[in-house]
Amino acid sequence: MTRSAPPLVADHITLLSGVLSQHHTAEDRHIWPRLRERCPRECGPLIEVIEEQRHAVRTRLLQVSNALQPWRDSASARARGALAGAIDRLIPVITEHLALEEERVVPLIVKHITDAEYAARAHEHAAHIPPDKLLTVLGMIMYHGDRAVSDLILAEMPVEVQSAIKDLAVQGYAAYATDLYGTPTPPRATS
Repeated sequence: MTRSAPPLVADHITLLSGVLSQHHTAEDRHIWPRLRERCPRECGPLIEVIEEQRHAVRTRLLQVSNALQPWRDSASARARGALAGAIDRLIPVITEHLALEEERVVPLIVKHITDAEYAARAHEHAAHIPPDKLLTVLGMIMYHGDRAVSDLILAEMPVEVQSAIKDLAVQGYAAYATDLYGTPTPPRATS
Protein backbone atom coordinates (compact mmCIF):
# COMPACT_ATOMS: atom_id res chain seq x y z
CA MET A 1 0.00 0.00 0.00
CA THR A 2 1.35 3.41 -0.96
CA ARG A 3 1.64 6.14 1.65
CA SER A 4 -0.45 9.25 1.21
CA ALA A 5 0.99 12.14 -0.78
CA PRO A 6 1.86 14.66 1.96
CA PRO A 7 4.07 12.31 4.03
CA LEU A 8 5.63 10.76 0.93
CA VAL A 9 6.43 14.11 -0.69
CA ALA A 10 7.49 15.63 2.64
CA ASP A 11 9.91 12.74 3.19
CA HIS A 12 11.28 13.28 -0.33
CA ILE A 13 11.81 16.98 0.33
CA THR A 14 13.52 16.13 3.63
CA LEU A 15 15.78 13.61 1.90
CA LEU A 16 16.83 16.02 -0.86
CA SER A 17 17.36 18.86 1.61
CA GLY A 18 19.56 16.64 3.74
CA VAL A 19 21.58 15.44 0.76
CA LEU A 20 22.13 19.04 -0.34
CA SER A 21 23.12 20.23 3.14
CA GLN A 22 25.53 17.34 3.57
CA HIS A 23 26.99 18.02 0.11
CA HIS A 24 28.02 21.48 1.30
CA THR A 25 29.28 20.22 4.67
CA ALA A 26 31.50 17.64 2.96
CA GLU A 27 32.82 20.30 0.58
CA ASP A 28 33.67 22.52 3.56
CA ARG A 29 35.70 19.73 5.14
CA HIS A 30 37.36 18.15 2.11
CA ILE A 31 37.36 20.53 -0.85
CA TRP A 32 37.49 24.21 0.07
CA PRO A 33 40.42 24.07 2.52
CA ARG A 34 42.52 22.25 -0.07
CA LEU A 35 41.56 24.58 -2.90
CA ARG A 36 42.35 27.62 -0.77
CA GLU A 37 45.76 26.14 0.00
CA ARG A 38 46.61 24.76 -3.45
CA CYS A 39 45.19 27.35 -5.82
CA PRO A 40 44.42 30.54 -3.90
CA ARG A 41 44.67 32.75 -6.98
CA GLU A 42 42.28 30.57 -8.98
CA CYS A 43 39.69 30.00 -6.27
CA GLY A 44 40.06 33.35 -4.49
CA PRO A 45 37.60 35.26 -6.69
CA LEU A 46 35.09 32.41 -6.41
CA ILE A 47 35.05 32.16 -2.65
CA GLU A 48 32.99 35.28 -1.99
CA VAL A 49 30.45 34.45 -4.70
CA ILE A 50 30.18 30.81 -3.60
CA GLU A 51 29.76 31.84 0.05
CA GLU A 52 27.01 34.32 -0.85
CA GLN A 53 25.24 31.66 -2.89
CA ARG A 54 25.60 29.05 -0.17
CA HIS A 55 24.20 31.49 2.40
CA ALA A 56 21.22 32.03 0.08
CA VAL A 57 20.83 28.26 -0.34
CA ARG A 58 20.92 27.73 3.46
CA THR A 59 18.37 30.50 3.93
CA ARG A 60 16.05 29.03 1.31
CA LEU A 61 16.47 25.49 2.70
CA LEU A 62 15.51 26.81 6.13
CA GLN A 63 12.42 28.42 4.61
CA VAL A 64 11.52 25.09 3.00
CA SER A 65 12.08 23.29 6.29
CA ASN A 66 9.95 25.80 8.20
CA ALA A 67 7.12 25.44 5.68
CA LEU A 68 7.37 21.67 5.47
CA GLN A 69 6.08 20.65 8.89
CA PRO A 70 2.84 22.67 8.72
CA TRP A 71 2.15 21.14 5.30
CA ARG A 72 3.01 17.67 6.58
CA ASP A 73 0.62 18.21 9.50
CA SER A 74 -2.38 19.51 7.59
CA ALA A 75 -1.82 19.64 3.82
CA SER A 76 -4.08 22.69 3.83
CA ALA A 77 -4.13 25.00 0.83
CA ARG A 78 -2.39 27.68 2.87
CA ALA A 79 0.37 25.33 4.05
CA ARG A 80 0.72 23.95 0.51
CA GLY A 81 1.08 27.48 -0.87
CA ALA A 82 3.71 28.40 1.70
CA LEU A 83 5.74 25.26 0.96
CA ALA A 84 5.42 25.68 -2.81
CA GLY A 85 6.52 29.30 -2.49
CA ALA A 86 9.55 28.32 -0.43
CA ILE A 87 10.52 25.66 -2.97
CA ASP A 88 9.97 28.10 -5.84
CA ARG A 89 12.39 30.52 -4.14
CA LEU A 90 14.96 27.75 -3.58
CA ILE A 91 15.07 26.36 -7.11
CA PRO A 92 16.64 29.34 -8.93
CA VAL A 93 19.16 29.88 -6.12
CA ILE A 94 20.30 26.26 -6.06
CA THR A 95 20.29 26.04 -9.87
CA GLU A 96 22.55 29.09 -10.14
CA HIS A 97 24.85 27.78 -7.40
CA LEU A 98 25.23 24.28 -8.83
CA ALA A 99 25.80 25.69 -12.33
CA LEU A 100 28.64 27.85 -11.00
CA GLU A 101 30.12 24.87 -9.17
CA GLU A 102 29.99 22.78 -12.35
CA GLU A 103 31.46 25.53 -14.49
CA ARG A 104 34.16 26.94 -12.22
CA VAL A 105 34.74 24.75 -9.17
CA VAL A 106 34.70 21.25 -10.67
CA PRO A 107 37.63 22.09 -13.00
CA LEU A 108 39.61 23.22 -9.94
CA ILE A 109 38.70 20.01 -8.13
CA VAL A 110 39.86 17.93 -11.10
CA LYS A 111 43.12 19.88 -11.25
CA HIS A 112 43.96 20.19 -7.53
CA ILE A 113 42.14 17.46 -5.55
CA THR A 114 43.35 13.87 -5.65
CA ASP A 115 41.00 11.00 -6.34
CA ALA A 116 41.56 9.76 -2.77
CA GLU A 117 40.67 13.16 -1.31
CA TYR A 118 37.56 13.37 -3.44
CA ALA A 119 36.61 9.84 -2.45
CA ALA A 120 36.91 10.82 1.23
CA ARG A 121 34.38 13.60 0.61
CA ALA A 122 32.05 11.18 -1.13
CA HIS A 123 32.35 8.60 1.67
CA GLU A 124 31.58 11.22 4.33
CA HIS A 125 28.62 12.43 2.30
CA ALA A 126 27.28 8.89 1.87
CA ALA A 127 27.69 8.18 5.58
CA HIS A 128 25.07 10.85 6.33
CA ILE A 129 22.44 9.51 3.95
CA PRO A 130 19.97 7.23 5.74
CA PRO A 131 21.15 3.66 5.03
CA ASP A 132 17.75 2.64 3.69
CA LYS A 133 17.97 5.49 1.14
CA LEU A 134 21.54 4.97 -0.13
CA LEU A 135 20.55 2.88 -3.13
CA THR A 136 17.62 5.17 -3.86
CA VAL A 137 19.90 8.23 -3.86
CA LEU A 138 22.43 6.45 -6.07
CA GLY A 139 19.63 5.46 -8.44
CA MET A 140 18.37 9.05 -8.41
CA ILE A 141 21.87 10.29 -9.29
CA MET A 142 22.10 7.70 -12.05
CA TYR A 143 18.69 8.65 -13.44
CA HIS A 144 18.81 12.44 -13.18
CA GLY A 145 22.51 13.22 -12.93
CA ASP A 146 25.59 13.21 -15.04
CA ARG A 147 26.63 9.68 -15.98
CA ALA A 148 30.26 10.52 -15.20
CA VAL A 149 29.29 11.24 -11.58
CA SER A 150 27.49 7.93 -11.09
CA ASP A 151 30.36 6.13 -12.83
CA LEU A 152 32.79 7.70 -10.35
CA ILE A 153 30.63 6.62 -7.43
CA LEU A 154 30.39 3.07 -8.73
CA ALA A 155 34.14 2.96 -9.44
CA GLU A 156 34.76 3.45 -5.71
CA MET A 157 33.05 0.13 -5.01
CA PRO A 158 34.65 -3.30 -5.33
CA VAL A 159 34.49 -4.42 -8.96
CA GLU A 160 32.71 -7.65 -8.07
CA VAL A 161 29.68 -5.78 -6.66
CA GLN A 162 29.46 -2.81 -9.04
CA SER A 163 27.01 -4.44 -11.44
CA ALA A 164 24.75 -5.69 -8.64
CA ILE A 165 24.81 -2.31 -6.85
CA LYS A 166 23.98 -0.54 -10.11
CA ASP A 167 21.05 -2.88 -10.75
CA LEU A 168 19.78 -2.51 -7.18
CA ALA A 169 20.07 1.28 -7.39
CA VAL A 170 18.12 1.36 -10.66
CA GLN A 171 15.42 -0.89 -9.19
CA GLY A 172 15.35 1.05 -5.92
CA TYR A 173 14.90 4.39 -7.62
CA ALA A 174 12.28 2.97 -10.03
CA ALA A 175 10.22 1.78 -7.03
CA TYR A 176 10.75 5.09 -5.22
CA ALA A 177 9.80 7.08 -8.34
CA THR A 178 6.70 4.93 -8.84
CA ASP A 179 5.53 5.76 -5.32
CA LEU A 180 6.43 9.44 -5.65
CA TYR A 181 5.50 10.20 -9.27
CA GLY A 182 3.28 7.29 -10.25
CA THR A 183 5.82 6.09 -12.82
CA PRO A 184 9.29 4.50 -12.67
CA THR A 185 10.40 6.97 -15.37
CA PRO A 186 9.49 10.50 -14.23
CA PRO A 187 10.55 13.51 -16.27
CA ARG A 188 14.29 13.90 -16.02
CA ALA A 189 15.77 16.90 -14.29
CA THR A 190 17.03 19.49 -16.76
CA SER A 191 19.69 22.14 -16.62
